Amino acid sequence: MLTSSSASLAGRTMLVTGASSGIGRAIAIAGARAGADVAITYRANDAGARDVEREIVSLGRRAAVFKLDLTNEDDIARLGPSVRDALGKIDAWVNNAGADIVTGAAASLSKLERLDIVMAVDLRGTVLASWHAAELMREQPEGGVIINMSWDHVLVGMAGTTQQIFSAVKGGVLSFSKSLARSVAPKVRVNILAPGWIETSFGASAEHAWYQQIAESTPLQRWGTPDDVAGAAVFLASPAASFLTGQTLLVGGGLVM
Repeated sequence: MLTSSSASLAGRTMLVTGASSGIGRAIAIAGARAGADVAITYRANDAGARDVEREIVSLGRRAAVFKLDLTNEDDIARLGPSVRDALGKIDAWVNNAGADIVTGAAASLSKLERLDIVMAVDLRGTVLASWHAAELMREQPEGGVIINMSWDHVLVGMAGTTQQIFSAVKGGVLSFSKSLARSVAPKVRVNILAPGWIETSFGASAEHAWYQQIAESTPLQRWGTPDDVAGAAVFLASPAASFLTGQTLLVGGGLVM
């Protein structure tokens, strides 16, 4: 039976990319609440990252903040050693950061421009970061855990140009992660989180009728929250999941089964 103590991250160190807001923020704070020291990265939202840092410290844990451009291989290569210098090790590396092509200025870009952005950040960035994480963790006596972020609808498909882009990229993350899991076992575990409809900035700006339609079509009758995803991430990063690798955990209220 899973207990709160078995999902503890006491004595562990977690790195969460893209943790200045949304799901990444929730994962970083949940990791600290579970007992981990936490390193976080951000691309542009320094104020948000510093706010997360303060909250982690207020929980009695150590925190470290790094600016990261996932399209820059040198940035990615420097990240692991920098976190290890600051916090000593990395037990769990969560590749959460992703490009937003749904809200803001990026939403008006052409479909090819949006595809290129998501390919560069979400897919290529995740692959490169995972390779560096695995190399670093293989050097650690206790190995480590890599958690990559996919999307539940890659398993069933969804109509629309943006959905096609996300399916291609997040489906690539899922497939890559399974092959990586086989390549780096038994020293390193690799698992996938696949959130569904989560109340981030996209959900907050959604048209009310469509928002309600999603909630009503979901077996658990609501949208998910960043904390729902964070709880799953803490579980996968913890000793409670020590016999899981290459697995995809859907966090979508049962809409995709």
